[in-house]
Amino acid sequence: MNKRLLTVTSVILAFLVVAFFTEGQSSAKKNNQVPTVGILQLVTHPALDQIHQGVVDGLKAGGYTNGKNVKIAYQNAQANQANLKTMAQDFINKNDDLTVGIATPAALSLAQASKNQSPVVLAGITNPVGAKLVNSLSKPGKNVTGVAGDSPYQKQVSVFKEVLPKAKTIGIISTTSDAGGTYNAAQMKKALQKSGYNVKSYTISSTNDMLQVATTMAGEVDAIYAPQDNSVATAMKTLVSAAKARNVPVIPSNDTMVADGGLVTYSQSQYQVGYQAGQMAARILKGEKASGMPVQMVSKGNYAINTQTASDLGITLPEDIVANAKANKEVY
Repeated sequence: MNKRLLTVTSVILAFLVVAFFTEGQSSAKKNNQVPTVGILQLVTHPALDQIHQGVVDGLKAGGYTNGKNVKIAYQNAQANQANLKTMAQDFINKNDDLTVGIATPAALSLAQASKNQSPVVLAGITNPVGAKLVNSLSKPGKNVTGVAGDSPYQKQVSVFKEVLPKAKTIGIISTTSDAGGTYNAAQMKKALQKSGYNVKSYTISSTNDMLQVATTMAGEVDAIYAPQDNSVATAMKTLVSAAKARNVPVIPSNDTMVADGGLVTYSQSQYQVGYQAGQMAARILKGEKASGMPVQMVSKGNYAINTQTASDLGITLPEDIVANAKANKEVY
């Protein structure tokens, strides 16, 4: 009887030792595991590419270097909704520690796939509250936070006044399926109307519509505003070409669209939007809760000018705007 009891006791002790050792190995592996950050970008475009680079650099500044102590998995949906859904679900299935959504459709796909379980960081989302990604900017409430990239509307209205003092009718073009672009266009329309401008709104359903709509618009307005709209940004060169044919200037919402032929703008740095989002992602990896982190805004901006476009249109840009753009290396 004593021998049997001794044998049973020995087996139990051996089992507990093995279990403890195995659990210790598992915990050690978990603690030493390199975290994975999934970045989902809507489409290839200079503005979104700048945000992407900013996220990577922001993570590094926060102590996480890709390939060293963090793995960054990057996916680009190339403006395909089916791709967004599949890629977002893939990140969740692989149990990425957190994901970053660049542009509203990418962020929405990630939030829907994660079902509020894993953190989602927003990067360059125009209206996160309106898109129902967060409950409020100060108290997101959900497992989602990040950096919003709304335009400085009043400052951009001032650009119209300073650069085009004789302009009276402004055309605004946006994409029907782009929630951020539609919001941005509506906000700028209000700001322009409040300042006394007559505003005409135009829409496209895709980049394929740009040439026809832009040609019509250029014949009916004194100047054009191009909002933060992914399809409009992608077809910016087509918009500029159609407008130039009628000697109509295009004032866009950000600097990358100026690089594509827009005349001038005042905008936040898209890189800075991504950089701040990357820093927030680093804080989450260190243990902060996304739901308790207020959504940040990028308030600082610079002028950007396109000297070739100004020359083509015969427009002399104000000296203070030129000086600011040169100081910040925003001359194209």
